[in-house]
Amino acid sequence: MTLDDNPAGLAPDRKSVRIAVSSGVVGTAVEYYDFFVYGTAAALVLNRLFFPNFSPVLGTLAAFATFAVGFVVRPVGAILLGHVGDRVGRKRALVFSLMLMGAATFAIGFLPTYATAGITAPILLVTLRLVQGLALGGEWGGATVLASEYATKGNRGFLASFVQTGSPIGLLLSSGAFALVGLAPDSFVDTWGWRIPFWASAVLVGIGLWIRMRIMESPEFRRATAAGEMSEKAPIVEVFRESWRQVLIAIGIRFVPDIGFYIAATFLVSYAVTTEHYAKGDILACVSIAAAIEIFTIPFFGRLSDRFGRRKVYVGGVVFWMLLAFPLFALIGSGSVVLTGIGVVLALALGHSSTWGLGAAINSELFPTRYRTTGAALGLNVSNIVGGGPAALLASALVIAAGGGYWLVSLYIIVAGGLSLWAILAMAETSRRDLAVDYTGRAVSPQPAKEQAL
Repeated sequence: MTLDDNPAGLAPDRKSVRIAVSSGVVGTAVEYYDFFVYGTAAALVLNRLFFPNFSPVLGTLAAFATFAVGFVVRPVGAILLGHVGDRVGRKRALVFSLMLMGAATFAIGFLPTYATAGITAPILLVTLRLVQGLALGGEWGGATVLASEYATKGNRGFLASFVQTGSPIGLLLSSGAFALVGLAPDSFVDTWGWRIPFWASAVLVGIGLWIRMRIMESPEFRRATAAGEMSEKAPIVEVFRESWRQVLIAIGIRFVPDIGFYIAATFLVSYAVTTEHYAKGDILACVSIAAAIEIFTIPFFGRLSDRFGRRKVYVGGVVFWMLLAFPLFALIGSGSVVLTGIGVVLALALGHSSTWGLGAAINSELFPTRYRTTGAALGLNVSNIVGGGPAALLASALVIAAGGGYWLVSLYIIVAGGLSLWAILAMAETSRRDLAVDYTGRAVSPQPAKEQAL
């Protein structure tokens, strides 16, 4: 530990660091499980149960549209929960986001279908999806910032990347849950089976809350609060006034990992089943295997970024995505489950992990302590509105526009890669930054004593 990273009296011991990182991993895994279980359901059953009057293609588009709705409100969640994280504490924001996500996901499992409640059913579905979006909007920023602020400059990429493993863990759990449910007859899946993965979130949320209640507030937040550096102004105002360039960079670098991920993990499930006629269980197994491998490759790339720098590793990941865009669909179109599995593994365990794994450290390093949670969360979630959120919906529409072909979807990934490449090259190297130093050029003035307790 260095004095700059952890001032005297605030340096955490190894146990505290392990608890903080574990909290980020488990809590984020639970939140992403809740979020992805909806995406998997949208690809497989929600079109029939909530939009039965549409054709199979239009029903799938409608189901993916409700999936995209959850991304629209994520910046709102980033602002609201980011405000709590920057003014009250990272821990409280994380506990609240987990409770909010768990309640919404559990409730989806009790929703009536269109056959029972008519138009009320999809309305309720969209409403709960919005709540999920609000919760996840504040989760990622808070969890990654907490882990980053517990780390030192030499291992920040590695430790913070463990929080990023919550995404493939959540994907693995959600795909695995539906794979198990899919072993039952379709009649059971369409009545009660699809609800079980949503109800299971209650157990996962309980575990996540138990771990999160044990963590201490981050050393850097406590240091800045004690020093009176935390501004009394709304964090979102300072983000746009002082760090709007960093926000644009944070948005841009996320395009290809987010778009690529939701195409590989969500859209391809539907595409492979409906267009290439693979068995649902086979495709879910491919996604699950890829997600399991990614749990290990994410920390690997995080460690590489500590050694060689964030920019070099990230640029390599973006270029890999662009080179994979056409071969990925060629592998799926081969008709071979093995080759399809290889394609999904390449997309998730290499393409996604080499970019997504670095996001936690990069976004934390782009913003100063006083509004770090808000800035980090905002960058990711604004990107998701135009990137990851509508990716599955746009990919489905592009397949229709191409007459059932995939070439437009491949071009979509390449364009996203170009935007991410431009953003990462515009960013200065951040791996050696000290999180206690304000890089905005603003002189940090201590607040009056009565405001330091905020």
